[in-house]
Amino acid sequence: MIKPAIFFIGLFNLAGIASAVSSQLPSEAAGTKPNIVYILADDLGYGDVSCLNPELGKINTPHMDQLASEGMIFTDAHTSSSVCTPTRYSILTGRYNWRTELQSGVLMGFDKPLIDADRVTVADVLKQSGYNTACIGKWHIGLEMPTIDGAALNEDGLSNVDWTGKITGGPVDLGFDYFFGIAASLNIAPYIYMENDRFVGECTTIKGFNREGPAEKDFEAIDTLPLLTEKSIEFINRQNAATPFFMYIPLTSPHTPLEPTDAWKGKSGIGDYGDFVMQTDAVIGEIIDALDEKGFNENTIVIVTSDNGTSKWCGTKKLLEMGHHYSARYRGSKGDLWDGGHRVPFFVRWPAKVKAGSVSNQLISLNDLWATCAELTGFQTLEHAGEDSVSFLPALFSEPIVSTRNGIVHHSFSGHFAYRQGPWKLLLAKASGGWSSPTEEEAPDNAPIAQLYNMEEDPGETVNLYDSHPEVAERLLKHLESDLRRGRSTDGAPQQNDIKEIVLWKSR
Repeated sequence: MIKPAIFFIGLFNLAGIASAVSSQLPSEAAGTKPNIVYILADDLGYGDVSCLNPELGKINTPHMDQLASEGMIFTDAHTSSSVCTPTRYSILTGRYNWRTELQSGVLMGFDKPLIDADRVTVADVLKQSGYNTACIGKWHIGLEMPTIDGAALNEDGLSNVDWTGKITGGPVDLGFDYFFGIAASLNIAPYIYMENDRFVGECTTIKGFNREGPAEKDFEAIDTLPLLTEKSIEFINRQNAATPFFMYIPLTSPHTPLEPTDAWKGKSGIGDYGDFVMQTDAVIGEIIDALDEKGFNENTIVIVTSDNGTSKWCGTKKLLEMGHHYSARYRGSKGDLWDGGHRVPFFVRWPAKVKAGSVSNQLISLNDLWATCAELTGFQTLEHAGEDSVSFLPALFSEPIVSTRNGIVHHSFSGHFAYRQGPWKLLLAKASGGWSSPTEEEAPDNAPIAQLYNMEEDPGETVNLYDSHPEVAERLLKHLESDLRRGRSTDGAPQQNDIKEIVLWKSR
């Protein structure tokens, strides 16, 4: 039977990697490289999109439904983690979040950058391939905040922050030409906009939704989503056909605080969360309309997905009572190892190449944007970048993904691990591994140390096969152990994780 283990991993210095980066565009792609617009909703569950959940859903999402009908639906797409910060790290780096010092939880608004300054991001790949690059929205991967005296930030994050100083370690230092947005979530201070490497105004007061903190006097959460929409459309309108562009648009919704504007209140019939999802859907529609009106629709890859499943703080119990199954037929929600925590909507529209109304059931991870962009542009693969990323480009043409990964790793809010290969999923947890009940603390004392499910036969993860299929559990665990030890899950030279000790088993 599988025994708990702790692995000790050596540290590695990534200095100098960026200077070694090179790119090579295939001749046939010159002048025809597609624009890429990656829209990341915040806490949007798989079952929150009506076309993915027609029988068990109560929220109308016409714009995402139309996007799906005009492109491809991926039914088995997963975030690297079931919470915000870790997923965002993996999207931009093509590397699992648990290889960093952040082994559980998320960063706060004043925390230091999680992405190493020398790490090659998706934005670096595309910028060095001739793209204009922009990040508009919620960053939430850490920033180096300037202070008046150069000393450490005070605990209140207000008295010695230099609101006129230069912000470092953020988007414009990691491959983006332009940034407009906020440091973290709308319930995490500081409550102030940032443009490129500067604050827009100064924090002179205290505000906040359940987490009070420094705020710019005119900042209001309800205004953020409309403003991000406006900034996204402005950037689109500044582009032209001569230069391809990449937009990473991490929205702030439908994450709490649930503050739909007056135009959307009451629209869903199931409360503020449903209204906010509908407003989020409308924002996605506005951005796509702006692309189409500018003539970019044919050769622009639009990807719409989410950073994790629906949050219990959005009132999941009430949603179920009203007949809305936010994770569709899957179990769990944000924070969990169960699929409701990390299986997310994933739509791709690319009229020039992707067949309208197509569906892919192939297993992918949000880590895979890095390798997909590298293959798309002819960017030379690097040993020290995108270590856990596999291109899903073949899937867009209804062909099998060529993967050197044995499977993909899931990770929960509390740092619990799971491994998926084919239909099989191994969870190194006794229960949800997150916030859903039963939590690890609520699991019975005699519960098996792990869980094993056949996701094709049991998508709701109801029948634990861990004791009856030990050979499958052992095989998946060996793959997980290998991915951890090697510092990568794809073929290539072994790399080092950023942290010496990674605890693989969290529950005893």
